[in-house]
Amino acid sequence: MSHIEQGFLLTRHSRDRQGRSEIIYWLCTAQGPVRLVLDGERPLLLIPLDQYANARAVLGQQHINYQWATPGLHTLSQQAVGVLYFASIAAHKAAADALRRDGISVFEDDIRLHERFLLSRFIRGGVAFMGEPQPAPGYRQVNRPRLKPTEYSPQFRVLSLDIECSGLGELYSVGLYGDDLAQVLMIGQPEPAATEILWQANEVALLKALEWALGQYDPDIIIGWNIVSFDFRVLLQRAALHGIKLRLGRGGEPAFMRESHYTGQAFLTLAGRVVIDGIAGLKTACYQFDSFSLESVAQQLLGRGKQTDDVANRLAAITRDFHRNKPKLAAYNLEDCRLVWDIFTHTRLLDFLRLRSQLTGLELDRIGGSVAAFTQVYLPHLHRAGYVAPNLPAAGGLASPGGYVMDSRPGLYRHVLVLDFKSLYPAIIRTFNIDPLGLAIGLTEDDAIPGFRGARFSRRQHFLPAIIEHLWQARDQAKREQDAPRSQAIKILMNSFYGVLGSGGCRFYDTRLASSITLRGHEIMQQSARWITEQGHEVIYGDTDSVFVLLSGHHNEQSASAEGQRLAECVTQQWRVHLQSSLQLESHLELQFECYFARFLMPTIRGQEQGSKKRYAGLSLKQGEKRLVFKGLETVRSDWTLLAQQFQTELYRLVFDEQDPSDFVRKTLAQTLAGERDADLVYRKRLRRPLAQYVKSQPPQVRAARLADEHNARLGLPLRYQQKGTIRYVITVNGPEPVEYMSSAIDYQHYVDRQLKPVAEAILPFIGMSFEALTGQQLGLF
Repeated sequence: MSHIEQGFLLTRHSRDRQGRSEIIYWLCTAQGPVRLVLDGERPLLLIPLDQYANARAVLGQQHINYQWATPGLHTLSQQAVGVLYFASIAAHKAAADALRRDGISVFEDDIRLHERFLLSRFIRGGVAFMGEPQPAPGYRQVNRPRLKPTEYSPQFRVLSLDIECSGLGELYSVGLYGDDLAQVLMIGQPEPAATEILWQANEVALLKALEWALGQYDPDIIIGWNIVSFDFRVLLQRAALHGIKLRLGRGGEPAFMRESHYTGQAFLTLAGRVVIDGIAGLKTACYQFDSFSLESVAQQLLGRGKQTDDVANRLAAITRDFHRNKPKLAAYNLEDCRLVWDIFTHTRLLDFLRLRSQLTGLELDRIGGSVAAFTQVYLPHLHRAGYVAPNLPAAGGLASPGGYVMDSRPGLYRHVLVLDFKSLYPAIIRTFNIDPLGLAIGLTEDDAIPGFRGARFSRRQHFLPAIIEHLWQARDQAKREQDAPRSQAIKILMNSFYGVLGSGGCRFYDTRLASSITLRGHEIMQQSARWITEQGHEVIYGDTDSVFVLLSGHHNEQSASAEGQRLAECVTQQWRVHLQSSLQLESHLELQFECYFARFLMPTIRGQEQGSKKRYAGLSLKQGEKRLVFKGLETVRSDWTLLAQQFQTELYRLVFDEQDPSDFVRKTLAQTLAGERDADLVYRKRLRRPLAQYVKSQPPQVRAARLADEHNARLGLPLRYQQKGTIRYVITVNGPEPVEYMSSAIDYQHYVDRQLKPVAEAILPFIGMSFEALTGQQLGLF
């Protein structure tokens, strides 16, 4: 292959073959899938030069062959480092283990060979390549390729997959949906159906048909809902039961699944294909839903979904339809595939994940990965400068200070502005040159920029400020182009940099780095508040990067917005002048006018006179449009009932509109006690660990879940709550009971005490009223 081609990384892997290392990259290209094979790349270890004599003795005793080089590398503490090269991954691992046992320092041995190869070439997502082509069935193989980074946006071939099975995991059908595909593979005898069904004689035939269908459609990406932990787990379990290796990867490679011993998380490997779970993908993109069930998310995003969200009944219906109405089950199965497809399309989730991979080098299916993302972005720059990364801190590191939260002034106010610093922590990094290498160098420089906890940062040697600047400009461009996925991907990446520098799970952790960001943030917020006060207004609250300003005098939306813009520009300019004169720094701090509240409530801590934090409500006004905004209050918390949420929304609307809420409060109480609001009394809470692990504490949701599964066991139904899950329950006179098996009378007084009164008492005292006086309810402490 004499010409250069472009592709996008799908999967990456390294292994030993015939005593030598081998790296395999699968790419998506405009001409179809490509398999790149690199032979003989040498895994390496980095050790201090002054420990080489000991290392040579240890490796000699273990009969481990290596090559030694001294390319002039140093640790961040200026310790000279040499490199040990090995022919195989096995020798590399054996050497690292032996050296550590002997007390020899080893650096960067946890970076996998296929990752180091990409890191050293700054390859993230897009790859330009050329090499020696070799014919292969269904794809092209390129041996001994040369690679370099490129900007390449692929057109992925995507398939949505969903299985239906019995409560014991016996397969019924597999739905497949794509650009030119909508069919169901189903066990059974042929019968007429509106859905395209490929009928299979038995489970083995179904699994073989799935292999054939994936080979024919040949997707780059397979999407689904809980697809790794459920669909593929079941498929692989059923294949193992029949002694089948399920060859779903490209080149006929078998699917492989492993589970983390610590978290129980499942990881799936398919050669040349990426499997993306919709739930994990949406969480990575920072979507939030009360429930991540397919029904709930589809209803919120698409306005349609399944007919029921009751898992037990749905399972019974699936089993019934498999035996009595297979065409109906096929339509149901295919609609699940279509729902997932439409959610991915609606959210542009694959665009987000592709852009994240292009920015960071992370795999498309990587969940979370903020520490890995920082390492992928930062480490190549550090290597080019002649430095190696430190190891993880011992004992996980020390805690760093959190963001600034000001004591609030409780009250019901008129004319409150919210002013936000644009990307405060990234702006601090840019302005004050906060950087791991900059810290190491700055400690030795006379003109270094002072930080906190003894930190000093170099004015000349650093990488992170420039990385942030590049991302900042890219995000501004994405906003101008209204490219929401790109803007979101960059925002998440920039905002994660502070967190990883303060995380003991990051190799670049240093409490001086994180503290120099957060404590500088405290200083900036406090000084900004003082400058705003000098302008004749009052700051009633501050939180991380936001200040809440009570305007003096009377205002309307136009005059308040104008004053908000003026204040933001004034403070921004004062920071420019102050930092230039005091530290000779260019300020990248930018205060922005965020919104105007015509009415604003800062509540007290429940049962106290002290103002609360991270909890407020307001009536915002923008271009004449009113909108209720709640932060940290019952309306935005999924663990409060619909009764409390609806009560709070209407009560606050009445108060903010200066209408008497007395009749509404009394009416809601009467309806509740009369049983007219029973449907709104359901609690919905997540079990965050397996049921058996709740030993010391027995919160209501756990008691309700145990009752539910006791009933399920008696009825011969699957136990729904043993391994986490979400439970819906009500409080009865006999305690919490699951909705599906409630047998006792509802404890209405509980809902008055714990749902209505707390909501009312947060706002009514500010207008001279009380819940007890309005309702005549003499309630005890709660």
